[in-house]
Amino acid sequence: MWRCALPPLLRYPTVDELGARAAALVAHRPKDARLRRVGTSRAGTPLWLLSVGHGHRQALVVAGPHANEPVGGATVLRLAERVLADPRLREGADATWNLLLCLDPDGSRRNEAWLPGPYTLGRYFRNFFRPGFLEQPEWLPEGADRVTLPETRALLDLQDELRPFFQCSLHGVDVGGAFVELTRELPGLAQRVAHTAARLGIPRELGPYDTLYWPNLGPAVYRIPPPHRGDLAAAITEAAVESTWFHPHRHGTVTAVVEAPMWGVAAVEDAGRPADADAVLRSVSHTLRHDTRVLEDILARVRPGLGTAPDAARLLAPVDDYLLVGPGLADSWDPDLRDSGSRPLPSLGTARLMSLRLSGRRVALRTAGLLHQLVTASGCDPRGALPELDRLIDAWCADYREGCGARWVPVARQVEYQARVVIAAFELAGRYAPVGSPSGETGWSSPAVLPMHRE
Repeated sequence: MWRCALPPLLRYPTVDELGARAAALVAHRPKDARLRRVGTSRAGTPLWLLSVGHGHRQALVVAGPHANEPVGGATVLRLAERVLADPRLREGADATWNLLLCLDPDGSRRNEAWLPGPYTLGRYFRNFFRPGFLEQPEWLPEGADRVTLPETRALLDLQDELRPFFQCSLHGVDVGGAFVELTRELPGLAQRVAHTAARLGIPRELGPYDTLYWPNLGPAVYRIPPPHRGDLAAAITEAAVESTWFHPHRHGTVTAVVEAPMWGVAAVEDAGRPADADAVLRSVSHTLRHDTRVLEDILARVRPGLGTAPDAARLLAPVDDYLLVGPGLADSWDPDLRDSGSRPLPSLGTARLMSLRLSGRRVALRTAGLLHQLVTASGCDPRGALPELDRLIDAWCADYREGCGARWVPVARQVEYQARVVIAAFELAGRYAPVGSPSGETGWSSPAVLPMHRE
């Protein structure tokens, strides 16, 4: 059996390291692996696709769709090694694995200051970057025909070229637990997720905020509803948008979004029920509302001096998004503000209430971290915002650690969990997939027509 000659990854790889390690794998196995450029980012960075195997059935795995979630890059490298080592995942499954190393390399580079470690919450949030919602490449706010981001266009073209029976998008939860979202049910996946998470000591998130109103397909596995369009706030808070997750649906593709936590919180899989859920909701919503007002005040004080700061507009866009979302989230959770016309909240056990608490704190911490970078980059702080932001970040990170019990999950375990879940979903999707089409790469036979899959 072939064994990879590359040393194991014990930390998150940078964008350049991803490309270098992928090229090294191809050099070791040129007959089974190949690397090609499938697009270019806004800043001119190549988008690299590592393909392993020569089967008719195409699997597409997308890493790095969110700039602050680097686990996916390490996972696609692990998957490539596994597929090269196990012919059952290639010839045995008549499959080609297509691994997009990083969908948003420009945004990922902005997070590289914290990638080498040490991995602390304060270091992560002070160096956090994620572009504004309109610049996130998996989202199609105006539909596929009006895409302007080159990263998004490259992914859409790749989906239409490959027509994969299985697509996987790799994500990382900063604080919380592991869960999976599917565009179509894969019976048996919840059991495999449970087994893998238990073996690796990773908590499953039994009520993540992202899936608040989505159908539950089993513990920590959720069904993504068909997309519909709404305003920006609704899109951010409910994922009620068109996306690249659904774009290849017409080819019969099932998409899995696999989330792995950086810092795990045991309470997100607590199936118990609190004595007074409304009291917890009041506390969470009042805290988020208060924190948003504090951050809005800081932004108002420092914004006039940010005009000459490098890339101020790129950093301000997500700040404005989070400050827009915060009050709406707080109002939607507050039991004192709900009325007969409000959308009722689902059943709220301990796990879901903890997930809401983590989500509220996440919005505030991300905003504070971005403001910290903005003021630092401006080179001056006449309003004394940096000491205040440092106090807020330290206090809110301490609440994550001490109030919520957040504990670091080593990178190797994050990667192992995500790789195992991807392979499980791949195997289950293969049982229900229609006959696949060959790759669109040069030299392959003409593609077969796939039947349209309809709900």
